[in-house]
Amino acid sequence: MKILSIDQVREADAYTIAHEPITSTALMERAGVACTDWIKGHIPPEAPVVIFAGPGNNGGDGLVIARHLYSARYSVKVCVLAFTKKHTLDFSHNLIRLKKETEIEITHIAEKDAFPVIASGTVIIDALLGSGLTRPAAGLAGACIEHINSQHCPVIAIDLPSGLFADEYTDHDTATVIQATHTLSLELPKYALFFACNHRWVGLWHIIPIGLHQEYINNAVTGNHLYTDADAVSSYKLRSKFSHKGSYGHALLLSGSYGKTGAAVLSAHGAMASGAGLLTAHLPKVSVTIMQTSLPECIVSVDQEETYITHLPDLQPYSAIATGPGIGFEERTEQTIKLLIQTATVPIIFDADAITILANNPTWLAFVPPGSVFTPHPKEFERLAGKAKDDFERLSMARAFAVKHRSWVVLKGAHTVVVGPDGTCLFNDTGNPGLAKGGTGDTLTGIILGLLAQGYKTHEALPLAVFAHGMAADIVAEEKSKDAIMASDISNYLGVVWKILEQKKIKHLTLFTASFL
Repeated sequence: MKILSIDQVREADAYTIAHEPITSTALMERAGVACTDWIKGHIPPEAPVVIFAGPGNNGGDGLVIARHLYSARYSVKVCVLAFTKKHTLDFSHNLIRLKKETEIEITHIAEKDAFPVIASGTVIIDALLGSGLTRPAAGLAGACIEHINSQHCPVIAIDLPSGLFADEYTDHDTATVIQATHTLSLELPKYALFFACNHRWVGLWHIIPIGLHQEYINNAVTGNHLYTDADAVSSYKLRSKFSHKGSYGHALLLSGSYGKTGAAVLSAHGAMASGAGLLTAHLPKVSVTIMQTSLPECIVSVDQEETYITHLPDLQPYSAIATGPGIGFEERTEQTIKLLIQTATVPIIFDADAITILANNPTWLAFVPPGSVFTPHPKEFERLAGKAKDDFERLSMARAFAVKHRSWVVLKGAHTVVVGPDGTCLFNDTGNPGLAKGGTGDTLTGIILGLLAQGYKTHEALPLAVFAHGMAADIVAEEKSKDAIMASDISNYLGVVWKILEQKKIKHLTLFTASFL
C-alpha cells in the first residue's frame, strides 16, 4: 500500500472528483460516512460526543460525521472554531445542511475563554485542522488544542491529529498537537503515523477507505509503502511436491560465544522454522553441545577456539550467510568478520555484534558485498551511521546509508522499516510491544537467513520476514499476553503464520484459476 505525501493526497482528491466523476461535496459525504461507520462500531450510542470543527474541509468532514451520528441517535454537540473568517465551500454547505436537518447544538467559538468544559465520559472528535498543516498551530486553534488535551477524554482525530505535520518532523518542544486516542487516516496511511516520536499524539491509527480513484493511486510515484497482508500472501512461495532439502538452500550462521550461545540458538531456530533446507552454524567449541541439544536439525561447524569465533569455514556450499548474534567483540572475531567480508560471494546479513564491529571499523563497509543486509535497532544504527536529531532524520540517514553502500537496512522498531538500495522504504504493521525483549532480533535474523537461503529475492525476503516475525508475536499475544512473549515463542509460532499464508495463497490461486474456466 502506498504512503503518499499530502500534496499527492490532494491530487488524488482532485483526480477522483474529475474522473469518477463526483462532486467534492459528495466525496466529503463519503469520507464522513466511512468515519461514522467506524465510530459507530467502536463507540456505544449512549456515549455523548462533542465535535470540534475548523472552517476547512477537515471541519466539513466533522459536520458530516455529526449529522450521521445524530441520525444514529447519538447525543452530539458541535463546536465550530472561528480562527478565520474564510470557510471552504464544502464546509459551508455541510454547516447549512446540519442546521437544516438536525437539532444539534452548534456553538461558534471566536474567543479563547469560550471553550466548553467537557463532561467526563464524553468522546471528542477532532476535525479542526486535519492533515494539511504547514505551520505550527497557534492562536485560537492552538488554544483549542490545548483545551481538548486538558479534558482527559478519549479523542478521535479525523485524518491526522490537528497540529501534527503529515510529512515532516513536528517539534516536540514547541508543538501544539491533539493527543488522540484513535486516528482515522482517510484512504491511505500518512507518513507521520509510522514514527515513534508521534505515538503520543497519534494513538492507535486506522485506515478508513473513502474510494479515492485507484488509477491515480496506482500511478502515483512514492518511495514509501506499507507492507500488507496481501503483499505477504503474494510473496509467500508454496512448496513443490517433488522438492527436497537441496531445493531450499543451505544457510550458514556464524554466531555465539561464551555466555551468548542463546543468541545462536534463537537465530538457528528462526532459520529452520522459516524453511531453510539445511542450516550450518559455525560456533566456538563451548557452544556446540548447547546447539546440538537445543536444535538437533542444525549442522555444526566447530571453530578452533574454545569461547569465541576465530576462523571461517569453507563458504562455497552456502546460499546465504548471517553473522552477529552473540559473537562478541574479541579482536580475532573482528578479523574473522573482516575476512568474511573479503571472501563472501553472496550478500551477508549483519546483525547485533557484527554491526557494532563494522561501526568500530567503518573503512570495512566499502568492501561489504553489494546487496548485503543490516538489521540494526536504533542505537546500533546510530553507532553505524551517526546520531540523528529525530526519528525522521534517522530514517533519512538509513536511506542514505542503503544507497551509499548498495545494501538493505532493516531498521527495527514498532513499525520496522525495510530500506532498499534505491532508498525505497517498506513499513511493517505487525508485531506488538511484547517483542521488546532480548533475543527477538536474533530470531528475526534467522528468519531472514532462512528465506534468503531457500531462494527468496531480497526484496521479497526482508519484508516477509519482518511481517511473519510480527504476526507470530501477535498470535502469541492473543493466546498468552504481550508481557509473556519470549523470543523462542516467535519461532514456535512461525508455523501458524506460514499455514495462514499458505491457505490464503491456495485460495487466491484457486479463485484465479477458476476465473479462466
